[in-house]
Amino acid sequence: MEAILTSISTVALAEMGDKTQLLALFLAARFPSKTAIILGMLFSTIFNHALSAWFGVEVANWIPGEWVNWVIGLSFIAVGLWLLVPDKDDSEEGGLLKYGAFVATFALFFLAEIGDKTQIATVILAAHYGSVLPVLIGSTIGMMLANVPVVFAGNWIMERINPVLTRRLACLLFIIMGLLTIISPML
Repeated sequence: MEAILTSISTVALAEMGDKTQLLALFLAARFPSKTAIILGMLFSTIFNHALSAWFGVEVANWIPGEWVNWVIGLSFIAVGLWLLVPDKDDSEEGGLLKYGAFVATFALFFLAEIGDKTQIATVILAAHYGSVLPVLIGSTIGMMLANVPVVFAGNWIMERINPVLTRRLACLLFIIMGLLTIISPML
C-alpha cells in the first residue's frame, strides 16, 4: 500500500505543469470527445509506466546490494532538483491528429512520457519498492489525477495552480524520499 500511495502522490505532484499536462490541455481544445482523450491517456500511461516499472525493478537487481539505496536515493534527489525546471510543450504532433482523439492522445502521451520526469520517477519508485504492480497502479492513478481535470476544466485549473509552488513541493518530497532511502539502512 505504501508503494501505491507514494507513487500516486509523487507522480501527481511531478506531473503539475509538465508537458503532458500541457498536451492534455491542447488535446482537450482540439477534440470534442473527452472520453477518447482520457482513455488514450490511461492506456498510454499504463503501457509506458508498466515498461518503466519493469525496467526499474530489473535495474535494481543489477546494482550491487550495498549500492542500491545510494543509487536510488541520489536518483530521487536528482529528479527532485529536475522538477524545479519548468517544462515546455515541445511535443511534435505530426500527422497523428488525423487519426482521432484516442490514437492521437495515446501516441502523443506515450512519446511525451519518454524520458519525462514522471517516467523516470516511475523507474526509481519501482526500483525502490522492488515491485511493478503497486508502482504501476500508483503512478497511473497519479497521472490520471493530474491530467483528467485538465481535460475537463483545463484553463480554469491552470489559472489557479501555482506551478512554482507545486514544483517546489514536489522537489521537497523527492529530496526527502531520497534522503530517507539513503539513511534508512543506517537506522
